[in-house]
Amino acid sequence: MADIERQSNRLSLCAAALTAVLAVVSLAMAVTTLPRSGPYCQSGCVGYPYTDAAAYVPRDYLWMYPAIVLTLLALVLVECIHSQAPPSRELLSRIGVAFTIMGVAILVVDYAIQLTFLQPALLIGETEGLSPWTQYNPHGIFIALENVGYAVFNVAFVFIGVAMLRMPTRLRRAAGWIFTLGGALTLVLLVFYAAFYRVRLDYRFEVTAILITWLVLIVAPVLLTIAFLRREPVTDPRPRRLESSRS
Repeated sequence: MADIERQSNRLSLCAAALTAVLAVVSLAMAVTTLPRSGPYCQSGCVGYPYTDAAAYVPRDYLWMYPAIVLTLLALVLVECIHSQAPPSRELLSRIGVAFTIMGVAILVVDYAIQLTFLQPALLIGETEGLSPWTQYNPHGIFIALENVGYAVFNVAFVFIGVAMLRMPTRLRRAAGWIFTLGGALTLVLLVFYAAFYRVRLDYRFEVTAILITWLVLIVAPVLLTIAFLRREPVTDPRPRRLESSRS
């Protein structure tokens, strides 16, 4: 059992540290990728049917590579958290894992379409019918899938975060609060943006959701990395205390 617990801690440490690093890299690359269309574009904007976007390949697509790895690492991290959740919160963490799988699947497929289908098509000039799929279309399929993917991801954050609030150490509980508040804020903003902008939502929520999600995936994993480095116990000590008092 001790060997299994050490292996679990080692995997959890690696997952938390790598998630934080990839989130920083993804956020830095995304922030330095200027918007080429839509409401936040300032100059040199690409217009419908967005075929001029070939000039920005591969620069505008580079951020998606670490983003794919980040989403997969986040799934591993959530699985590690679920394995260490208190028995009374296992159902919540299991639901969090389920929503994480859904969000990861949507985002990985979304980014893979851009990288393996859109990029080559733009470069070789096969642009017919691409406008609904391109990331430059502010109300296209890419943005729609990101909206759904990150919304589902943040539902997962709420469940996994609430499950962590009963963990026996302060750092893990603090990480749980980060997950819970970040997820709740994103979902509230989804309702606000959808009600306020309606058909002009464009990529406004997508940008905000990515920012909050990646900040959560920086701060919470850093706290968890510190907790794992300290080799704090991952099991709830309260039942043990009760047994010892009875004996």
